[in-house]
Amino acid sequence: MTTVPLPNDPYASLRIPEFRYFVTNSFLITATLLIQEVILGYELYKMTRDPLALGLVGLAEAIPFIALSLFGGHLADRYDKKRLLQYSLLVIILGSVILYLAFQPSLVEQLTQTARLAVIYGVLMLIGTAKGFYSPASSSLKPFLVPRALYPNSATWSSSFWQAGAIVGPGVAGFLYNWVGLDNTLIVIIGLLVVCFLLITFIKRRPVPVSDEPLLGFRESLKEGFRFVFSTRIVLYAISLDLFSVLFGGVVAILPVFAEDILKVGAEGLGFLRAAPSVGAVVTMLLMAKYPPTYNAWRNMLLAVAGFGAATLIFSISTNFYLSLVMLALTGAFDSVSVIIRQTILQIFPPDHMRGRVAAVNGIFVSSSNEIGAFESGLAASLLGTVPSVMLGGIVTLVVVAFVYARSRELFDVRLS
Repeated sequence: MTTVPLPNDPYASLRIPEFRYFVTNSFLITATLLIQEVILGYELYKMTRDPLALGLVGLAEAIPFIALSLFGGHLADRYDKKRLLQYSLLVIILGSVILYLAFQPSLVEQLTQTARLAVIYGVLMLIGTAKGFYSPASSSLKPFLVPRALYPNSATWSSSFWQAGAIVGPGVAGFLYNWVGLDNTLIVIIGLLVVCFLLITFIKRRPVPVSDEPLLGFRESLKEGFRFVFSTRIVLYAISLDLFSVLFGGVVAILPVFAEDILKVGAEGLGFLRAAPSVGAVVTMLLMAKYPPTYNAWRNMLLAVAGFGAATLIFSISTNFYLSLVMLALTGAFDSVSVIIRQTILQIFPPDHMRGRVAAVNGIFVSSSNEIGAFESGLAASLLGTVPSVMLGGIVTLVVVAFVYARSRELFDVRLS
């Protein structure tokens, strides 16, 4: 006899085997790609000593992701999501293999710095291409793995595993880089990505959701997804808050500059700095598994984004390593609250046959805030200086919260639980 997890059980979603495979894969792929991102970012800054080179890392991933994500969402609504995840992972594995080969001593001696930069950015564009299909397929598959009553619980745990990966990845990256070197770290990355591929194979294929509405062409299908997002105010404002807060308030991309030039803590210190936001996020999310923030959801989201901006502002003026760690941890803690609320909104409101396209639209907002935000951070640091650019980002975040608060007061009555 099958035991049905109870909605008031904090571990309800984790008692479902396929959901465990899903979140374990989320943890591993997040950690693995962040290990790769950190070591590549550190190599780039050592090679160029230019913050803009770090910003271009985000732009290299964002351009193909944004260009293809809507098409990926269209495919996720029409075809087998599991297969899309597997094919995307194979492309990501190929990119990591190319990186490993490109950093072999025999090739490094033959490549100019420009050629090495071209290989790194080219692989990042390849990974961004794969993520354009992987992200909407993954986001739209998740609601089919748990009962509807467990959507808030599953959103908490999936975010917690993702954030745990975001802790382990940067934290491990600096130590691996120092202990085993760049080449061996890339081998570890390839091995972990293969494990991710195997985990996806344990998830059963799901039938493609059927709608009573007529089958739409690609362009009309995308218009329908955008119409839903822009006509559903709570969805639009939720993803807009994430877009503008992380686009202007994010500091992750230029942390190598803080580690190397301001705090002077080196590669290991960079690992701690990169991991700090996710440490704060995971601690907060574990609390939210027991005390979800979805009762006064919109109030909690606005307060969380405001806290994110304030912590960013304090981080920008800190010259103490430990104070900087605390402020980064607080940015992760506040961000985790908004992530849980946004993910719950995105699981509750879209109809099943439209989940891939809505996930793709959300993915574009998220990618714009993260990857293009990384480019903005690098560019602003180059033009304004590192500290002034981060200060400005924190101030802009607080202004955005005030603006959204004034435009969305009717959403304070919405209950997600």
